[in-house]
Amino acid sequence: MYENIERIQRALLVGIDTGEYDAEGSMDELFELVKSAGAEPVASMMQKRDKPDGATCIGSGRLEEITDFCAQNEIDFIVFDVELTPTQIRNIENATDVRTIDRTMLILDIFAIRAKTNEGKLQVELAQLKYLMPRLSGKGKEMSRLGGGVGTRGPGETKLETDKRHIRRKIEFLKEQLSDMTNRRDRLRERRKKDGIITVAIVGYTNAGKSTLMNTLTQAGVLSENKLFATLDPTSRALKLPNGVSVMMIDTVGLVRRLPHHLVEAFKSTLEEASTADIILNVCDASSEEYKLHLDVTNNLLRELGCEDRPIISVFNKCDLVSNPDELPSEKGSVRICAKSGIGIDELLRAVENNLPVRLMKFELLVPFDKASILAVLRKAGALQSEEYTAEGIKATAVVEEPLWHLVEEYKAAF
Repeated sequence: MYENIERIQRALLVGIDTGEYDAEGSMDELFELVKSAGAEPVASMMQKRDKPDGATCIGSGRLEEITDFCAQNEIDFIVFDVELTPTQIRNIENATDVRTIDRTMLILDIFAIRAKTNEGKLQVELAQLKYLMPRLSGKGKEMSRLGGGVGTRGPGETKLETDKRHIRRKIEFLKEQLSDMTNRRDRLRERRKKDGIITVAIVGYTNAGKSTLMNTLTQAGVLSENKLFATLDPTSRALKLPNGVSVMMIDTVGLVRRLPHHLVEAFKSTLEEASTADIILNVCDASSEEYKLHLDVTNNLLRELGCEDRPIISVFNKCDLVSNPDELPSEKGSVRICAKSGIGIDELLRAVENNLPVRLMKFELLVPFDKASILAVLRKAGALQSEEYTAEGIKATAVVEEPLWHLVEEYKAAF
């Protein structure tokens, strides 16, 4: 009895260098994206051009090379590191007889695999439909050749219009559902704020180790893999800092360079978790040669989300893989860690404490029985952590905001 083992799909990567961005770096990232999608990147080809060819993106000469390579190497699909038009995809597929996708289609496919929550799945479906909509044009023209003239419209064109109406209705339906979820998320944020809950968002480039850091800090059990977009859905977990203050840690979707705008839009509600956080941890993979670019990508998005007024702590993760850690920037407030082993976590927690929106201090107290009303004030403020009645008085532990320090200063005790 033989097992039916599905063969891993083989991909050819194609890029075009117009000088507008770091094409080599982008291709390296495309390589990782293909692996994250579960395929095998076999080879890559780069074409230098002033601008993409309107018909094939890369020109007829290079297209012939790609066709020959695909035939000789059992290539299952070609992935372009640029966004292709429907015409370009059709022409490339006709010439090579190989399925062709672009960078955006690949990312959407990974998103579809990774999304676990209902909101994540809806966001992916909405992004897919928005991407598909303009690409339906042209298919109807081909199918309408079955007939022409008044009264002989081809069934393909009629079906195209039906498809478009169906997709428009579906898009509106998904928008309404996501809007309801966004409203619920907004109410949850307002409730957190009203209850005085301090939020700390973990943001950064995909595969920087955000989920590993979340797991190390809170034992959250978040999926942590060496894959791009291992986490799509935000996860929130409580964390008690060494000074006794509890904060809400929020893990967010990772970023990549040249992430298409409509994908950012699709996941804006997820990213807004960062925009409303009290403190932001911008995590980067310090072992990557492009960690500075990764930090910049994240900082630019944070600026777009209006986060400039919030403390942003640069967290250089995977420092154990850096040959010379002293070469890393030592900007004020930055922290070097290894989330996997726990190196530097204490320093990171101190940095979070130093950036809390309120000044807090932990007190060990011995309060006389006739002053028990003080503990009632602390309990109402959510500052009281423990209390024990003894013969000498009430022993208590409290994390107190600065405006209430005067109430407890004289009752400080060492026990």
